[in-house]
Amino acid sequence: MADKKWAMVYDANKCIACQACSVACRVENNVPENLYRLQVQMEGPNGVYPKLGMNFHRQSCVMCNNPPCVPVCPTGASHINNEGVTLVDNNKCIGCKYCIVACPYKARFVNSVTSAADKCTFCWGTRVSKGQKPACVEQCITGALLFGDLNDPNSEVNVYLRNHHHILSKEHLNTKPKLYIIPSQRGGVKA
Repeated sequence: MADKKWAMVYDANKCIACQACSVACRVENNVPENLYRLQVQMEGPNGVYPKLGMNFHRQSCVMCNNPPCVPVCPTGASHINNEGVTLVDNNKCIGCKYCIVACPYKARFVNSVTSAADKCTFCWGTRVSKGQKPACVEQCITGALLFGDLNDPNSEVNVYLRNHHHILSKEHLNTKPKLYIIPSQRGGVKA
């Protein structure tokens, strides 16, 4: 059987920017104050009164299949595991910040506690490797986040993607993200 290839779907139509995902991420991963592996950013209001709307955008690592952050790492701390998850080995990271500069998604930062590069890991070490969903997906109250195996044609992610128009952030960079976005149809410009 082929290795799993994990992916996430963010449906901007279901997101209400409640930040439950961000809080769950902070707690699950012991993210220091004023730093974020994940944020939901708000844009708007858009439109003309009385038809106004807000748009929401997930800001996090997009788990590239072709990540620019990995080849620039001089120690091999930044790497992709056999299930397609981009990770950072804190014991190998020297804090050079090459990976932070290389990331076109601005999804990395230096963890003030570990002094190593940090980012979303799909909760690999604490949840996914143990058969659970990432904390953000588990706590999403509206079902805006889905998680599953791209190698399984019947996974929740693949079924959803077959039935919904989706985009990939900065697709022109050929990073081949595994965070699929269902663009908002509320107010503003439609994708």
